[in-house]
Amino acid sequence: MGLKGFVEGGVASVIAGASTHPLDLIKVRMQLQGESHVPNLSSVQSCRPAFALSSTATISLPTTVELPAPTRVGPLSIGVRIIQTEGAAALFSGISATLLRQTLYSTTRMGLYDVLKHKWTDPDTNSMPLASKIGAGLISGAVGAAVGNPADVAMVRMQADGRLPVDQRRNYKSVVDALSQMSKQEGVASLWRGSSLTVNRAMIVTASQLASYDQAKEMILEKGLLSDGIGTHVAASFVAGFVASVASNPIDVIKTRVMNMKVEPGVEPPYKGALDCAVKTVKAEGPMALYKGFIPTISRQGPFTVVLFVTLEQVRKLLKDF
Repeated sequence: MGLKGFVEGGVASVIAGASTHPLDLIKVRMQLQGESHVPNLSSVQSCRPAFALSSTATISLPTTVELPAPTRVGPLSIGVRIIQTEGAAALFSGISATLLRQTLYSTTRMGLYDVLKHKWTDPDTNSMPLASKIGAGLISGAVGAAVGNPADVAMVRMQADGRLPVDQRRNYKSVVDALSQMSKQEGVASLWRGSSLTVNRAMIVTASQLASYDQAKEMILEKGLLSDGIGTHVAASFVAGFVASVASNPIDVIKTRVMNMKVEPGVEPPYKGALDCAVKTVKAEGPMALYKGFIPTISRQGPFTVVLFVTLEQVRKLLKDF
């Protein structure tokens, strides 16, 4: 039963992750908008004149040229811009890292949740209290995140690379190349950069997503609103996707920024840690910056959750006799 749950969850997660990858990439790009340490062209220093007309002549030039601040755009505009400037294939930048992340992180969390669910379900009533579901989600999410963090860091960097100036891009060829370069240039510990955020986010996402799906599905069936079919699975999935998006977006914004920051020898990093990142983000951009990228988050979380649970239910039917 335990191994079967890991297989079912892994297959469903890989399919869901691959099919919604472009939406996740757009979400990452939106979450990185407005970072204070990113070079801003709104103020460009002018150069001193390289010649003089005479020893007494004076040329007065402004010390700075003020340009309009870059406009923050929505998910659709970002998607169009990516296609125009980087090509349609850029929407799948980091897909190899996404597949590895789902294989490690989601397979672990889905399988472990299934194991705990069977252990904690009351055999007499065949039900599990909501508190137990949340507890199972917190535990399985934490373990899954710890296992999948290296792939998560690589995925964020590969998705964000296209927004950097050409001379600053990392240009990872694949997830293997990303993990290899990070280990060589920044040390093995860099593979677990932002791991505390990843674990916290995974605990919140897994607890809210899996627990709310099971709870919504049970309520729909108990009240006789729908039969146990695709309609029920889709409805419960939308509830789970919305709850997970609202609960996890602030941590997801901070996680994305910490993982994407560039650390160079002898140079102070943009953020000292998760708390420092959160404080600087709120100070520079306001508290609602923590919900930056919420529209693409829920736009991605909704379809991802639907594909995840509908696929999971179908895979369970296929493997029922195994």
